[in-house]
Amino acid sequence: MIECRALVMAYGDHVVLDGVDLTVTRGQVVALLGPNGAGKTTTVEILEGFRHPSRGQVRVLGADPASAPESWRSRVGVVLQSWRDHGTWKVRDLVDVIGAYYAPYGTARTPRPWPSEDLLARVGLADHAGRRIDKLSGGQRRRLDVAIGLVGRPELLFLDEPSTGLDPAGRRDVHDLVADLADLDTTVLVTTHDLAEAEKIADRLLILAGGRIVADGTPDDLRLELSRSSEVRLRDRATGEVSVHAEPDPTAYLTQVLSCRPGEVEVLEVRAASLEDVYLDIVRRSETPDPDPSPSPTMEALP
Repeated sequence: MIECRALVMAYGDHVVLDGVDLTVTRGQVVALLGPNGAGKTTTVEILEGFRHPSRGQVRVLGADPASAPESWRSRVGVVLQSWRDHGTWKVRDLVDVIGAYYAPYGTARTPRPWPSEDLLARVGLADHAGRRIDKLSGGQRRRLDVAIGLVGRPELLFLDEPSTGLDPAGRRDVHDLVADLADLDTTVLVTTHDLAEAEKIADRLLILAGGRIVADGTPDDLRLELSRSSEVRLRDRATGEVSVHAEPDPTAYLTQVLSCRPGEVEVLEVRAASLEDVYLDIVRRSETPDPDPSPSPTMEALP
């Protein structure tokens, strides 16, 4: 569905993307993570055909997005982070008007547009079809954004910061909706800086930092492959001083401490590195390379 090789994007002397390699296969929900300014939006705009890369090869649905025809665009859905205010429109009317643009590209196999009644039911807005958009809650408005992105029955959906600005209930609604997209055989690329959100909705995580993809895998893969140490906290009984150590084998370390310092240690705590710990450390090391890395860099980033 998506394939990039050695993708470079530079604005004058400022290099945003520096050799991005990226592959997404059909049916996946992939989250593209990274700190603000990492180039997530730039990457997605290149994949959508709205921005031309400085160098590199890009194929989306088998075509170069920069020169793909309008029929190619009918196979792609886009949900932006923010929206233009269509408050005076009614929900069904707006979906019908936008859907009409896809009608010339429908086929017997993939009829377009998606009938608004069915689509609004699918995204949980059937009861609000006749309401003005400015009367919707934040979560309902985001569901409408997704409906607009899906009305052309896209094979590939780009979803930018899906729950920005929503309250917890609205976030949960959007997360549930993204999970439902798997039933529609829709491949989804989500951009977000929220690790908890990505872990909840995505099959696969990509971390973009320092202009490159620096980690790629399922949440469990990243934990197993990158969290190789545990944090051990010791508090001295006499002084009350707390020391923190990063240890790949905490059991062996604790055994050694207890045998060498009998009665001296008052508190022992062991905490495995979380996915958030790993993510933050990957980003830190990618953006500020350490010329003399320590044996356990992951745990150094822990508080």
